[in-house]
Amino acid sequence: MDHFDTAIALSRVLTSGVIMSIERNDRELPALERLLRKVSGRTQVVLVNSATAGLHSALAGLRLGHGDEVVAPALPDAHRRFLDWLGVRVREDGTPAFAYVSPTPADVDRLGPLLTTTAGAPAVVLDLTGLGFGPAAAVLFDDEDAWRRAERLKIFGTFDLRTMWTQAETDEGVGGVQFNYRLSPLVAACVRMALTTQGARA
Repeated sequence: MDHFDTAIALSRVLTSGVIMSIERNDRELPALERLLRKVSGRTQVVLVNSATAGLHSALAGLRLGHGDEVVAPALPDAHRRFLDWLGVRVREDGTPAFAYVSPTPADVDRLGPLLTTTAGAPAVVLDLTGLGFGPAAAVLFDDEDAWRRAERLKIFGTFDLRTMWTQAETDEGVGGVQFNYRLSPLVAACVRMALTTQGARA
């Protein structure tokens, strides 16, 4: 994406006056979610602000955590160390707990086919940082309950906006610990424009 396209995306978001992900009239995050659902064929998308947030969200969605062991082949060393810090052991052989995909701008035109190779995985961590707009990631699910658990991990996420003042849980069995994993609408707008202007299509 060139500087002109970037300027258009940024000015659109800035002039909208909606620059935080907790605002109800934000259009950038839902638009990126729709695009990723279309490209991936998955039914649920969680947008987060880094690859490590994506890994953490995928684990939460799949009910995996401290003391568990996961199969995660081809995971970069830095991400392996993060999972180790979470107390999750990583091994290479067996059925993967999730797929990890980290596209670069050169991969944008083949993102759909690239994601079809992950069809058997219960979750996909899509590291969007390589597109060049700062840390960003998406976690793709087909299971709505897994999506709900992953989404709930974000501070002021969709499921606690209704109860943020009372600190009440909205869903039984979903943890109350939250992290500031929200993706900025500014970054979402740039990522979406990069994907659409360079030809990512379902």
